[in-house]
Amino acid sequence: MAYAEDDLLPLSALQHLAFCERQCALIYLEDAWVENRLTMEGRQLHERTHAADVEVRGDLRIVRGLRLQSLRLGVSGQADVVEFHRCTAANGAEPAGVELPEVDGRWQPYPVEYKRGRPKADPCDEVQLCAQAMCLEEMLGAALAEGALYYGQPHRRHKVQFLDYLREATDRLAFRLHEMVASGVTPPAAYEKKCKSCSMLDVCLPESAGAGRSVQRYFTKALTDALGEVSDTDETDA
Repeated sequence: MAYAEDDLLPLSALQHLAFCERQCALIYLEDAWVENRLTMEGRQLHERTHAADVEVRGDLRIVRGLRLQSLRLGVSGQADVVEFHRCTAANGAEPAGVELPEVDGRWQPYPVEYKRGRPKADPCDEVQLCAQAMCLEEMLGAALAEGALYYGQPHRRHKVQFLDYLREATDRLAFRLHEMVASGVTPPAAYEKKCKSCSMLDVCLPESAGAGRSVQRYFTKALTDALGEVSDTDETDA
């Protein structure tokens, strides 16, 4: 199956979906977004890395802000960094990698995603990076075995191998993302330990929202209550 370009969804949504389906739905179905210190620092980090440019260091070419898409996954987005390493021939064989426009030689793509914090216990960051790799494979006709996540807290790279289980998980999440968006249904809230660090906590209300309650109904009730308080005040003043 291949999606039309008009049906492509944000690649970054896969990371949100892998972390929490409800968080993903609140952001992409109900246009709710709450920023805290962690998300602000992450956004600023990505804004710096998404400033599109190319840097050349000998046999290494570094491309920032490269636009990506996969019609098979149905996603599009922007890579923080894609490194292109010059390939050399071994034993007279044709070198691996891909050709780049107006650049001699063949080059192996290597995606690098920047994260502000520490490595996570769940695979949501790995899924996002794998989706970038699968986009590059589709766009360039290349085979990518590995990429890296750079975390700001330990200030070092965490290598990620694009093994079958991770590719299959990325496929399933991409399908689920399109399924959820098509349904327009926000999953019910369910409190978990990870909710404490989520910027959407006060909107999601996982401890009190109850099954089936949406953020839209929460905002509607809050607005109704506020208008009711204004009305009561007016009557009292009269």
